[in-house]
Amino acid sequence: MIGVAAPQYDPAAPESATTLPVGTPATVRAYIRELLRRHRGAFAILIGTNAVAVIASMVGPYLLGGVVEDLSAGARDLQLGRVAALFATALVVQTVFVRIVRLRGGMLGEEMLADLREDFLVRSVGLPPSVLERAGTGDLLSRITTDVDRLANAMREAVPQLAIGVVWAALLLGALGVTAPPLALAVLVALPVLVTGCRWYFRRAPAAYRSEAAGYAAVASVLTETVDAGRTVEAHRLGARRIALSDRRIREWTAWERYTLFLRSVLFPVVSVTHMTIMVSVLTLGGVFVLKDWITVGELTTGALLAQMLVEPVGLILRWYDELQVAQVSIGRLVGVRDIEPDAGDAGVRPSGRHVEADAVRFGYREGVDVLHEVSLSVAPGTRVALVGPSGAGKSTLGRLLAGIYAPRRGSVTLGAAELSRMPAERVREQVALVNQEHHVFVGSLRDNLLLARTGADDAELWAALGAVDADGWARGLDDGLDTEVGSGGLALTPAQAQQIALARLVLADPHTLVLDEATSLLDPRAARHLERSLARVLDGRTVVAIAHRLHTAHDADVIAVVERGRIAELGSHEELVAAGGAYAALWRSWHG
Repeated sequence: MIGVAAPQYDPAAPESATTLPVGTPATVRAYIRELLRRHRGAFAILIGTNAVAVIASMVGPYLLGGVVEDLSAGARDLQLGRVAALFATALVVQTVFVRIVRLRGGMLGEEMLADLREDFLVRSVGLPPSVLERAGTGDLLSRITTDVDRLANAMREAVPQLAIGVVWAALLLGALGVTAPPLALAVLVALPVLVTGCRWYFRRAPAAYRSEAAGYAAVASVLTETVDAGRTVEAHRLGARRIALSDRRIREWTAWERYTLFLRSVLFPVVSVTHMTIMVSVLTLGGVFVLKDWITVGELTTGALLAQMLVEPVGLILRWYDELQVAQVSIGRLVGVRDIEPDAGDAGVRPSGRHVEADAVRFGYREGVDVLHEVSLSVAPGTRVALVGPSGAGKSTLGRLLAGIYAPRRGSVTLGAAELSRMPAERVREQVALVNQEHHVFVGSLRDNLLLARTGADDAELWAALGAVDADGWARGLDDGLDTEVGSGGLALTPAQAQQIALARLVLADPHTLVLDEATSLLDPRAARHLERSLARVLDGRTVVAIAHRLHTAHDADVIAVVERGRIAELGSHEELVAAGGAYAALWRSWHG
């Protein structure tokens, strides 16, 4: 059974399945120790109540062993009434404490699961923005959904049950050693079978479960990307290619599922053989020991019952330890964010002004492949700069560098002569804000969504912010006004309304420098033009870097930077660039007719 060869296939989970790191074994162990320290009081209560329940469960075998011993000695007065009363009392105590153990175990599991969720969320929102920007949607979703779901069962039951099983088995072995030491040696006959089988299994299981989890993340990522880009897939007739990719990812994932099932199909029979070996060795060797007068019949009876009771805790330990192999992978994926250094920055780095400057910047998302090449740009305070150019030229990347989301590979991006990459993230966000095409409406009231930008704002300020982005019209028409529930389960806002809420947050946050990456793209051209004129009054005096394909935005800017192939090809005002007859003039003629 133990020597069964692994399947011939060797499914490989894609290396690109995850973008956030998976926690190392050292990180996982450190986090588990931290959890145990947080809940050491609850663990102590759980182990204490479990010890009482186990000791009460051993009363029956001792009483029965005593009765058998008296019978073998020829005693006539067995005092069965006293024995029955003691057994009933022990049974009541065991029942009560088993119930307490289950209750305390469930509570402990829920508390640890809540801690894990909160720790993951707190750590995730504290990650550098560049890490979250690069993280794949499917990977993030699979961690917070699938991995948490897998951990739910482990935290609620596996950790408490494993602790219960270890205490249970230790007490039974101790009782067996005290009652009949030779029988304790008989139990060890099954140990080689169990150790060999478990060693074979646990050498293969962790890596297999990690690959299975990564394979599922790859499936989720492909499906999410395909759904999100459904119209693009249809427009470019990429359906067959996306289906083929999905099928390949699913095959890789199911291959690992089959392999982990194969591993379990070997382990479970080994456990069954171990149980049978324990009973056979105890009864066989115990009989020999009785014949040689090494132990009594009563001791054999008690020892055999205690050995039989070992079956349940050993099975419990192996069952939940196997569950923890899956949980360990999920914990590693959730606490993997701990391996990412937080973007603490240097608290001593402070901007001495509002001048934004990029100097000889080079940047790429992959090693050795630069998107921006020696880009230099100086933005004076209060200047409106428009970045224009073809798609994929690097406009959004440059905007994110100017907003402090990314740090340049070479060169520098400074605000008031202070490098943005060295400033603490919170300080950067106080100075510079980025608004792009992706907006999120949080579950809650409209007021709560706006107060995210400035928690102390009163209703008058909230309505003023909505008015500044032309959103007060539809907002005042809501039945409950600012108290209207929006988001999932509440009022479904249109993409344009969600974009207006994001811009209203920007007004409330009141940063002195803004990077607008197609911030009005979800509005129709006429509404977008009207909103931009309204925002222009609100943003007067602020530094604005606007990335846009609609050239009327560039027309209103003080300076226009034409980005082509990762370089600034032209720089100047609208009139200067049109007169120069270069790339911008060609764009203007084609757009304006």
